[in-house]
Amino acid sequence: MLIGLVAGLVGLALGTFGVLAYRVSEKQRHLLDIDAEEIALPAGAAEVLAVVGRAFVVVDAVDGVVRASPAAYAYGLVRGHTVVHKELLDMTAGVRRDGVILEKQLELPRGPLGQGTIIVQVRAAMLGEEYILLLADDRTEITRTEEIRNDFVANVSHELKTPVGAISLLAEALESSADDEEAVRRFAKRMHKESGRLAALVQDIIELSRLQGASVTQEGGPVDVNAVIAEAVDRSQLPAESKNIRIVVGGRTEGRVFGDQDLLVTALRNLIDNAIRYSPANTRVGIGVRARDGLVSISVTDQGEGLSPEDQERVFERFYRVDAARSRHTGGTGLGLSIVKHVASNHGGEVTLWSQPGQGSTFTLRLPEMEGQDGEEEPQLPALPAAAKQGPVKPSVTQVPRAAGAKERGANA
Repeated sequence: MLIGLVAGLVGLALGTFGVLAYRVSEKQRHLLDIDAEEIALPAGAAEVLAVVGRAFVVVDAVDGVVRASPAAYAYGLVRGHTVVHKELLDMTAGVRRDGVILEKQLELPRGPLGQGTIIVQVRAAMLGEEYILLLADDRTEITRTEEIRNDFVANVSHELKTPVGAISLLAEALESSADDEEAVRRFAKRMHKESGRLAALVQDIIELSRLQGASVTQEGGPVDVNAVIAEAVDRSQLPAESKNIRIVVGGRTEGRVFGDQDLLVTALRNLIDNAIRYSPANTRVGIGVRARDGLVSISVTDQGEGLSPEDQERVFERFYRVDAARSRHTGGTGLGLSIVKHVASNHGGEVTLWSQPGQGSTFTLRLPEMEGQDGEEEPQLPALPAAAKQGPVKPSVTQVPRAAGAKERGANA
């Protein structure tokens, strides 16, 4: 009987404990259901946020992230269940305190490391009675484009002001020296030089504007690269002869590229003129062409002073000059390489640079080779001008030993 009594008491205790555990479990489940209902967004809010087209973050009364879009995580606004940036938390505090809608443009770090930033237009507003919604629109590219445009206008104004002011002063000096024949000739020569510089600058600005509006896809066609090289060399003969620089062409390609021949000639002519401008007199400028792996590469090599690593990073910027005083002396506008970069980009290609101080520079223009050329006749290379044929230069061999080495490194830069 004692054993039966003990067993009954143990069973009663276990039963009581089971009932109590069940009731506790039900109570906890009820509390969880209440919490789930509390973090539920207002009716229809989730559907609207799904189609709003912006990154969004919904935070609760203690700035915990209730819901966030994938874009919010991609922009680095949210990490886990936490809003990362203090600027966003300040906006939510302001909305919670004043009950108004706030909108700001913020420049925020893109990640915990590095110097990368993202510019976002953020709008903060109440969502229901206890949540705050943050809407973020990425305006990084738009803002940078506006900055580039503003810088471009400012640079153009500055660059135009210099020759215009010089011509004005020379005209006054010319007027006051009308009786001095030698002074008149000297001032007239200076005016002619400044007007030529002004005309070149205006022409480069026109070319750059035309490039930004050109549609190679709609207006382009098959282009013979050999013909582009021949025409560009022909247009560069006068400045080359003035410094006794010989332009050496090596190689040819049977492939064609799809694009605008006039734009490609302009780009290559700018590279050749740049090489002539910064090469010493009585030297050579080498031009090599080859087709490999679906790309046509045209390399232009000079025997100038070369570029430092700092200059190489900025040389394709608009109006950037390695040596402003020397550029004024040589007549450079600072837009030539920027035009080359735009032409390459519009044709789906790129322009790269290899350079070392004291060893010259090589600019390589790479363009995708046009597909579906099988069975076409081999394009004929137009005859080079007489000046380009002088000397023992064979069309299939680059005659400049140092340029050839630089070209190979430049092609792989």
